[in-house]
Amino acid sequence: MTLPVVRRPVPLAAGLAVWLASALLLAGCSNGSQAPTGAGGPDTAESSESSATSPAPSGPTSEPTAGSPSDDAGTTSTQDPTQEPARPPDPVSVAALSAAEHTGDRLRLGAVRERTSAYTSYDVTYRATTTDDRGTRRFTISGVLNVPTGRGPFPAVVLAHGYIDPAYYVRGQGMTRERGVLASRGYVALHVDYRGHAESTDDPRSDRDLRLGYSADVLAAVTALRAARGVPVDDDRVALMGRSMGGGVVMKALVAEPGLVQAAALWASVSSLEGENFDQFIRPDGDARRDAIVRAHGLPERRPAFWRAVSARPYLDEVTEPVLLVHGRYDDTCPPRWASATQRAMQRAGVDSTLAWYDDGHAFGPAFTAAMDRTIRYLDQELDVRRG
Repeated sequence: MTLPVVRRPVPLAAGLAVWLASALLLAGCSNGSQAPTGAGGPDTAESSESSATSPAPSGPTSEPTAGSPSDDAGTTSTQDPTQEPARPPDPVSVAALSAAEHTGDRLRLGAVRERTSAYTSYDVTYRATTTDDRGTRRFTISGVLNVPTGRGPFPAVVLAHGYIDPAYYVRGQGMTRERGVLASRGYVALHVDYRGHAESTDDPRSDRDLRLGYSADVLAAVTALRAARGVPVDDDRVALMGRSMGGGVVMKALVAEPGLVQAAALWASVSSLEGENFDQFIRPDGDARRDAIVRAHGLPERRPAFWRAVSARPYLDEVTEPVLLVHGRYDDTCPPRWASATQRAMQRAGVDSTLAWYDDGHAFGPAFTAAMDRTIRYLDQELDVRRG
């Protein structure tokens, strides 16, 4: 279903700042500081084959928690000029991600990984820079770039992979199949390793900051790709694609910089509510990471305002790009009800969104080929890619 895009009269960062000030005054909430999002489960499967599509399964969905940012936030806030100025957003929040400036440059092609008749695959690095109230932080991010054979310019897709333990992750892991198919169909495909992965610069605060930096790395990848010399990218035809944890990374990137790209695809995505991701992936582990998160931010049931403010769902009305959600009916890592709930929230927010169901699990085995065909048709349509 296509709905009109709803624009909020107040920018996200400013709107949330006013809300936070009111919440602090009336509810007695205190600001948090740092921690990680739930993983989307190990996404190491690299197989393919056929498919099936059809209507969505039904299932319960989480409703907004009282005392937290509203899914329907869209009204202009009026502040008494005699009151103290609104406080800046919590540095660990979607509002802070949105308020920061994210740039990417210095994309460098390294060794050739693979050369086929359809494309050439390179090891690459680029520089990601974030500037906000805490200063300027720069990271070297590694990745893999597939460039179609020919002169171009070509449409492009930046890929955000799912959770793989950084201790075992290797460059380009998690979306090798997707990267190859996209390049063989005429798309430049840039796979982002994220900070702390492979040859990327480490960020010791990444987990405590709920991995918001991963979204910053993806945003920087888009501008680095457009600025790169020798990579024939059509600047007006760029999309994002994320799977599992990467789906959450992409949602926050779309909220933080609306209009940066022209479309997005979310495969087997995590929830758009971080409290649900914590409950699914972090809480059951009982490890040091969970303890660090709880010490920094509290449990979702104890500090719902913080956990809502670090989620994409309350701010989906910032998204201006069309979004395709692809999900397996038998996904036991990221429950199908999450996809249904996220798409309903997108529809309420006025996001042009489509949800495609397949008879498959989280890793997409038998349905991979059909799901990729559907995704590429969707991107061709939304990016106005015309095939000879």
